[in-house]
Amino acid sequence: MDRYQIGPATLELTRGDIVAQDVDAIVNAANEALAEGGGVCGAIFRAAGREALAAACRPLAPCPTGEARITPGFALRARHIIHAVGPVYRADDPATSARLLAAAYTSSLALAARHGLASVAFPSISTGIFGYPVEEAARVALAAARKALAAGGSVTLVRFVLWDAGSLAAYREAARTLGFMPAA
Repeated sequence: MDRYQIGPATLELTRGDIVAQDVDAIVNAANEALAEGGGVCGAIFRAAGREALAAACRPLAPCPTGEARITPGFALRARHIIHAVGPVYRADDPATSARLLAAAYTSSLALAARHGLASVAFPSISTGIFGYPVEEAARVALAAARKALAAGGSVTLVRFVLWDAGSLAAYREAARTLGFMPAA
């Protein structure tokens, strides 16, 4: 696990399974309908309990791209699930894609802070079926998380939980490129 200090907070990069994280909240790479989907979203619905999570999400939908909503964690170790809607990547408009992806991360962290949460685990939002190139997404995600953590608040741990070695390598390279300093 890679650790970086950002003011009083810690940012971590690790390979693993988002549904197994013991944190205050895990983040779901959600769709605007907040409905069960594939990939990370499907795994979270299955692990949390499909019916209970679907019932909790229904009154919160729709959730526009770049925004987030919160539900209980149900059968997960995490007490909460933050549902963040990232953009479908548009190669013809990368600036808008980056702005919306950054907003999904900052909205999630703002929501966590409003609920007094201290630890949040993120997947790599939009890099699955939404087609965002992981190398670009990693830079956007880490820059957004660093900015939110530097501003202070209740969140003192942000963990990026990457499913495969290639994604972890992309996030490590983005951290290096952005000048993140490893924690002592």
